[in-house]
Amino acid sequence: MSQVEKKAGLLRRSSSSKKPLKEKVVLMYDEIFAKEDPAKNNSRFWDELFLMKVNLEYLESKLESVDGEEVQRIQDNINSLFHHCVQALGEEHQIKVVNALQTLCALFRGVHQKNKSASGFDIINMLMGFDKAEQRMKDLMERLDSLLCGDGSESLKSLCLKLLLCLVTVTDNISQNTILEYVMINSIFEAILQILSEVSSRGQHGYDTVVLLALLVNYRKYESVNPYIVKLSIVDDEPTLDGMGMVVHHALTEYNRQYKDKEEENQGGFFSTLTSMVGSMFIADADEKLSVQTNEAILLALYEAVHLNRNFITVLAQSHPEMDIPTTPTTPTPTTPTSPLGTTPPSLDMMNNPELPLDPNLQTSNLLITFLKYASIVMQDTKDEHRLNSARLCLIILTCIAEDQYADAFLHDDNMNFRVNLHRMPMRHRKKAVDKNIPSRPLVCAVLDLMVEFIVTHMMKDFPMDLYLRCVQIIHKLLCYQKKCRIRLHYTWRELWSALINLLKFLLSNETTLLAKHNIFHLALLVVNLFNMFITYGDTFLPTSNSYDELYYEIVRMHQVFDNLYCMVLRVSTNTGQWKEAASKVTHALVNVRAIVNHFNPKIESYAAVNHISQLSEEQVLEVVRSNYDTLTLKLQDGLDQFERYSEQPKEAAFFKELVRSISLNVRKNVSLNTLSQDVLLKEFSTIS
Repeated sequence: MSQVEKKAGLLRRSSSSKKPLKEKVVLMYDEIFAKEDPAKNNSRFWDELFLMKVNLEYLESKLESVDGEEVQRIQDNINSLFHHCVQALGEEHQIKVVNALQTLCALFRGVHQKNKSASGFDIINMLMGFDKAEQRMKDLMERLDSLLCGDGSESLKSLCLKLLLCLVTVTDNISQNTILEYVMINSIFEAILQILSEVSSRGQHGYDTVVLLALLVNYRKYESVNPYIVKLSIVDDEPTLDGMGMVVHHALTEYNRQYKDKEEENQGGFFSTLTSMVGSMFIADADEKLSVQTNEAILLALYEAVHLNRNFITVLAQSHPEMDIPTTPTTPTPTTPTSPLGTTPPSLDMMNNPELPLDPNLQTSNLLITFLKYASIVMQDTKDEHRLNSARLCLIILTCIAEDQYADAFLHDDNMNFRVNLHRMPMRHRKKAVDKNIPSRPLVCAVLDLMVEFIVTHMMKDFPMDLYLRCVQIIHKLLCYQKKCRIRLHYTWRELWSALINLLKFLLSNETTLLAKHNIFHLALLVVNLFNMFITYGDTFLPTSNSYDELYYEIVRMHQVFDNLYCMVLRVSTNTGQWKEAASKVTHALVNVRAIVNHFNPKIESYAAVNHISQLSEEQVLEVVRSNYDTLTLKLQDGLDQFERYSEQPKEAAFFKELVRSISLNVRKNVSLNTLSQDVLLKEFSTIS
């Protein structure tokens, strides 16, 4: 059958000389697109229409093909079609409800596709008539709410959610979708909560529900009061919050599992043998093969929950046994489009299982651990826009967590220790970490490990300055909490110090290139002030006095980097130019680091000369440091333990606007009504009726 015949909704050609026969539903659509009222000569027209299998493709293409004058001519009929669709949602005959839902989706999509440049008011007028729109949308939302909350078919509920996702994403920018004003007025928030709070409905519909909520929360969030934001911020119902956490957790777990499967696949067989033969020249290829499509929609949902609802923070820490989602493939629904890796809803078996089997040998996990693993994957490669956005969103979520007192309390809780196996980027100069060597530690150690990992692996030509700033600020916020609560964390601080010093070294080596794009002095200032935090307050949060000695040892050992940094910022701050003030701040911040270097270096050289040693061991240098603290003079610096709290508006508004646009386009592409096969639906409901 040719594409033209398919488009026209034809059944067959009776012969080459005769006209092709049209499906009855297509003939009925043609009547709607004629000037006359289709029910004028057939009082049962609308009843009959909704008993017919919907031809989505024909109806949408017909709507798209209507020109300006025709719109005026057939507007009453389109309004009538919309009205009767809404009426049909209240029918007991389930096939009518199915067909009405699918027809509504075709209406929303077709009208918007045709009228991309039209105002929202024109689209509302064409669909339902502006004078009747308020009542029509009130009826529609009430019927959808009733279907979502009722005891009816799960397939119908799924179709309702598909329709809502279709409605929300018909415009590229959801804030320009004027129809959503009615979705704000006639809220379905309670229906969303009910789906998330019940185990069975969450298993079937949790993924679509969470994505829908994330999108609704972002409708004109900076321009007016969004009731979904207000309501989400005050939810304190434990089953609902747990349900939301489980949906996000399982979606991220599925992504992590897919990545791990690909990683193991690439490490086995011919590829592994070839790599071991020729060294690491194929590492870049391995990275390409390991790329799994990110899931910004589920990340956005996690962000909104963490950012808006303080009660959700408790969900992050709830422990349960860590187990892989079963990899046995489920039978796909016919005509379901293949979803990209990482964007598919998680296995229903996992979502439906509230009580996971307890095994004393099984490592416990929680949403935060799963999120950290996810972040460690997406933050490895930030070269493409989606992964860069995912990495940025992961760091924004961690920023919100690092600022929350309750979150900080469980991050640092010595009684809550976990082994967190973060993914590490393949690099030539280090061996791959063995999972069994990972110690069981408070979760804050994994957060710090993730920050250190990012710092050491992204010093490159296309420097992700924004991500580096966020990393360093997260570290600073965690240190502020440790200082405030006098928490002596047993962490390998030397790895952090080494990473920060190497970062300064990179900034110095690439000064000219980086300054053409970035204010490197702001980042340098944040890094130097982290050292100032350790120097000034280290005695309150470093685990032992030996740790404090090691800090001084690292500063003295790498003094050349600090000396070079001082020369550079002094040069820039004494010249007139764009960066004069920024460089001057770094000059002042270096005062204590330079005092340490200038105080201990002569002492070390003197010790070496007196003892006739050409190169001192680490222990000998530490001995010099310990015996010369008394004569060291440092300046007290103000504000080191203060930080600016995260605020989405105005700094992050542009980022979230573009992110939501990208998510909306992706959801629109993937949420086709074909996700629920018409044949399967009609078969299900023909047995009911």
